[in-house]
Parts: sequence; C-alpha cells; structure tokens
Amino acid sequence: MELQAIRRVYFVGVGGIGMSALARYFVMRGCLVNGYDKTRTPLCEALEAEGISISYQDRAESIAPEFVAPSESTLVVYTPAIPADSAILHYFRHAGIKLYKRSEVLGIISAGQFCIAVAGTHGKTTTSAMIAHILKATGHDCTAFLGGIASNYNSNFIAGENNVVVVEADEYDRSFLTLHPDIAVITSMDADHLDIYGDATQLEESFRLFAGQLKSGGTLYVKAGLPLTALDTYGIGHEGGISATNIRVEAGHFVFDYENGSASISGIRMLLPGRHNIENALAAISVALKVGVAGDQIKKALELFTGVKRRFEYVVRNAEQVYIDDYAHHPEELKACFSAVRELFPGRKLTVIFQPHLFTRTRDFAEAFAQVLSTVDDLVLLDIYPARELPIAGINAEYLLDKVTIQDKKILNKTQVLGYIEAKNPALLVTVGAGDIDTLVEPLKAIYHA
Repeated sequence: MELQAIRRVYFVGVGGIGMSALARYFVMRGCLVNGYDKTRTPLCEALEAEGISISYQDRAESIAPEFVAPSESTLVVYTPAIPADSAILHYFRHAGIKLYKRSEVLGIISAGQFCIAVAGTHGKTTTSAMIAHILKATGHDCTAFLGGIASNYNSNFIAGENNVVVVEADEYDRSFLTLHPDIAVITSMDADHLDIYGDATQLEESFRLFAGQLKSGGTLYVKAGLPLTALDTYGIGHEGGISATNIRVEAGHFVFDYENGSASISGIRMLLPGRHNIENALAAISVALKVGVAGDQIKKALELFTGVKRRFEYVVRNAEQVYIDDYAHHPEELKACFSAVRELFPGRKLTVIFQPHLFTRTRDFAEAFAQVLSTVDDLVLLDIYPARELPIAGINAEYLLDKVTIQDKKILNKTQVLGYIEAKNPALLVTVGAGDIDTLVEPLKAIYHA
C-alpha cells in the first residue's frame, strides 16, 4: 500500500504504546482514524481527546461504516496482542480486508526516507528516544515512533518536517524484519519471547536477519559482546571501539566521557541513572555524530534528556524517601535497574514490588528471576500478569516466590500492597513490571505525600 493513498485507518488494539504512536501520525496527516481496545486507559483517553474514535466492545457492529468494506484508501492495523478469536479481527479477515502489523506500517512510512531503527530485547525504547531527542533539540529534526512516552515531549510520537524517521524496531514475532534502515542499532539480544522463538538460537538468527536488511552503504551499531559481526561496536571501557570512560557519580548523576577513535566528548552529565543508560547513550551519540550533529550540541541535548516514562522514573525523590517506577520485566532488566539503584543510593534498604509478566516468561526464566529478586532486601510479588496468555498449570506467583532465597518476601494483591507500604513507609521503594502495575503508581505516590 502506498502512503499517499491512505485516507482512513482503523487500529485493532489502538491503545498499545506502539500502535498509538502510529494513530497519532495518521491524525497528523489528516486521515480519519478509528480503533478498538479492550480497556479505556489514560492513553486511550488522550487519543480520544486528539480526535480518534475508539470502541471498547469487541463486536463487528462497533466498526464505523467508513471501515466495513475493502478500499484502496483504507488501512487496517492490528497488534498480535489481540486474541486470535477477536470478533473485529474475524470480521476484517472475512470481509477480505488485508490486515497490517505495526512494523509493516512503519515500513510503508519509512520507505523512501532516511530510516534510523533501534532494535534489542531491552534498551531500544530509551535509545530511540535519546536519538530522537538529540535530533530534535539540535535542530537536525526527525519524525519518531517510540515504544514509550518520552518525558521531554509527553508523547510516543514526535512529528518532524524532514525525511528522517526514527523507529523502535520490535523483535516480537520477527516484526522488525519489515524494516530496511539506513542506520541500525542493536542494543541487546538476551533470550526473550521464547513462546515465539522456541530458543535463543532462533532469536539470534532473527537479529542477524535484521542486521542484514541494512540499506547498501548503511551503518550498524552493535553493543560489544553480542554474537554479531559489526565494524561499529560500543560499550563501557570497550577497547578499539566506541567507549565510555572515566565514569563517575557527581551530585547524584552519572558523568562519563565518550570516545570513538576519531571523536571525543568529555564530561557528559546524564539525568538518567545506570551504566546501562550510559551504553544506550553511546549508541545515541554515535548515531547523532554519523548524521552530522556536532559533539558539543549532542552533549547539551543529552544533558537535557529526561527519559521515558516508566524507565527508572522518579515518582518521589527527596532527602528522606525515594520511589522509582520501572518497566523492567526481564531478569537482565531487573539486574540493571537494581544495580543503578544500589549505586545511587548505597546503604539504603531496598523494597521492591514486582509483577511478573507472562506465564511463559516466568516459567522460562524462573531461576534467573529468583536470583536477581534475591538481591533485594524486601520483596512483594503480585500475581502474574497474563497479557495475551492462558494460565500454565503450576506457574504462578507462589512458584516464583518459593525460589527466592531472602527471608523478607511475600505475595500481596494491589489493595494489600497499599496497606503494606502505608504501614512500612520504606525509604527506598521500586515498582517493576510490564503489566498493569503502573496503576499502583499514583496511589503509592499519594501515600508518600500524605
């Protein structure tokens, strides 16, 4: 489908973070945009306020008349998170209307433009948001489709006026293989989505295929240590490549120097915490230098980057108490989060509330989850958030808790969590998870501010 021909767009699962960015883009283009989602979330409410009509009933009758028949000017986009037996999906399929995945639509949008694509099992949202922010803040400009709400813009979609497009390339169900970038970044390749890939070998092969889709003359940046062949690799203390050196913490912030063999930037002060975010910044800086942004401009822009919501987001921060909310839902992400917390707040007792995400992920990584969760001081587990999955016999919060070795551990529901935190009033609290644990953020914040 040609981008210029699209006049009407229907999103099945419009409230998803990636889908909603696309919806905002098509509204900007003047298209009629409708959609369906299961729940009316704050993001859905924001989309409605921006002129998008959303149905919350999975019924064919809820589809507006403009979308019920095949048309060369109508685009229907769906997310794999929608159940296969969805009545709306069933209607579109049997009406002979072609369904497109988010990544396929990104391919349509980025075709003929200068595409910067960021992939990785974790780190891709922050890195793509960093790149977009640097390009916008320095006047280089871009249009960006992000997998999270960039705090500087309070949006997951950033509109630009040139031909540069920054996209977050999702490895889930191999969807990133529809993209052909001019510049690609691969931040990580830890085993994940094994319900789709089967094993880590298949996941790695998909990343190799993605790397192979770089346009002729394009540039690939790969985090050092990943099983990929690349000329441009980056990492902390990475000899012979792109490196962060002289890392230190000053006044509660990480500071480092950037070196790539031909360019250097010293004393970069990060608002984002954690060595993993320094590595994300290495990739973002490298991309910006590649497209011609000056080093001093990059430094100024990066020092004003406030991050992505639910990525190490400070909810409460004062001399007595700190509450951080993070999207981490994989053992390696939890490890990076907790490491940053310990480095910034040494000596404080760490209370963690974790909501496991997916039965398959909990089963596949139970030992790794237990190991990293056993490094905290006080652990509260919520029940597993199922998302698109049906329960698996024997895989539940109790199964995971039994493997955790610390003494101060428990399973609570959301109501009990609020009572527990109100009574305990911890000096250092972290909530982590990718499900609906974010609904606890405001109530917990209110407890601290009471």
